[in-house]
Amino acid sequence: MIAAAGVVVAACVGADNPAAVDAAQFAHGAPDLIVDAQWLARSWVVYSQDLNEDPCSLLEGGVTPGVHRVLRFTVSTPNIGNADVFIGNPLDHVAANDGMFEFATCHNHFHFRHYTLYELVDPATGKVWRAAKKGFCMVDTDVVADRRGSWAYRACGTRTTPGNQGISVGWADTYNKHIGGQYFVLDGGDGQDPVPPGEYVIRITVNPPFTPNPNDPNDVACPFTDPDGFCHMLKERRYDNNVAQVPITIPSLPAPTAFGPGSADPPDRQLIDLDPHCSPHPGGVVCGVWAAASY
Repeated sequence: MIAAAGVVVAACVGADNPAAVDAAQFAHGAPDLIVDAQWLARSWVVYSQDLNEDPCSLLEGGVTPGVHRVLRFTVSTPNIGNADVFIGNPLDHVAANDGMFEFATCHNHFHFRHYTLYELVDPATGKVWRAAKKGFCMVDTDVVADRRGSWAYRACGTRTTPGNQGISVGWADTYNKHIGGQYFVLDGGDGQDPVPPGEYVIRITVNPPFTPNPNDPNDVACPFTDPDGFCHMLKERRYDNNVAQVPITIPSLPAPTAFGPGSADPPDRQLIDLDPHCSPHPGGVVCGVWAAASY
């Protein structure tokens, strides 16, 4: 009942005042986002793929179109708190100039800033590689074991179409490894150094700590701070459980067609078409051309 009441209050005040949504929401509890480490651990896979997907994902990731060796992985971020993550309509936040969203010209919609950080880490040297994915839209995609109600958020929204973003209590926002940008490029095709064979760690941080960028006038917002003084875009019950780390192995060349636990989960066109991040839905967002893998 508490979570449901929070949704009702947010729906009433969110259209005109995003700040009022936050006050109303936290009167009834607080969200708590985590990364599903088990799903991440069973999802990763290394293979060669012709990246002929949505050109916007390639552009944003700085990836040269063509065949590349990639490490794909699924990220799921459940809300295990006692209140929804309520974002609402991105257009309201843009109108309020609160710095929560940035406009992605190629995709023609708004991307949430600082939602999830994807890193591939060499534990021996500390070197970090970035993933291709840059844009996120928070919607209810999957239930968790102790879900407490039906989904409430399924519309990313566009520049002209209102959205309704958030993550309900007991639901998760999941980015399937086969959607656009959900990979690390291992062969240097994105302008980074190639990733040599060896042992690595995939490190995923939801609602990551950050400091505003003084060189970017659009990245100056610091809505909430943690006990260490770092900024976070979303207020949570706690911030010390926002990281998942999974050890992986990058095989030596020539690699098998697909290597890793995720090789047992080949692309499913129907699954991708039904993904609310990709499919036509009330928010009007589509991922573009689906990229087939060379399994």
